[in-house]
Amino acid sequence: MGRRTVLGAAIAAGASLALPRTVFASASPLTPAQRRILDVAKTQMDRAGDVLWHRDMAGIADFGVHSSVPRFHFANVETGTVRSFLVAHGTGSDPEHDGWLNNFSNTPGSNATSRGAYVTYEWYKGRYGTSIRLGGLDPDNSNALPRYIVAHPAEYATRAHVEKWGRLGRSNGCFAMDPADFNQALWNLSGGRLLYADRLGIS
Repeated sequence: MGRRTVLGAAIAAGASLALPRTVFASASPLTPAQRRILDVAKTQMDRAGDVLWHRDMAGIADFGVHSSVPRFHFANVETGTVRSFLVAHGTGSDPEHDGWLNNFSNTPGSNATSRGAYVTYEWYKGRYGTSIRLGGLDPDNSNALPRYIVAHPAEYATRAHVEKWGRLGRSNGCFAMDPADFNQALWNLSGGRLLYADRLGIS
């Protein structure tokens, strides 16, 4: 091997060591479920159109799975990543209190969860502390504001509650999350982003 070949190999090796470590780190491949969540997010963002102020992140609430399972997915369509959290549904949607959502309702006083696309508004201080106002964008959730359907933290939506009872508690139709996770919603979902809820059954 000639001197020039050896020198070239040494320079290449030194350059590789100087590069950021992230250049060599490959992203974990998405699961089929995560790909479907991102597809739902993109489809619903397109359907919502200009009513959204931000189109980088969407919340996808999949009420087709049990409440003990992380089913509130933060879908980042810019980075192609998904993070999943616990979320409770309404008492009117689960009268048996078995952890399964049986029905949706948009009716005032039903205490049920409503399906459809929402736009997230500003933070405010409510009964459960800092919460996020929601505006319904579909006929199936058009009463979100007058029904005070919001996203908020709640102790009945924690991992500890699942460990004790095998399911989450129930809300009055709101999207209730573990307080330990709720700051993620405040920073990532509020301020004109999409929240979409349906019985998707993605697992």
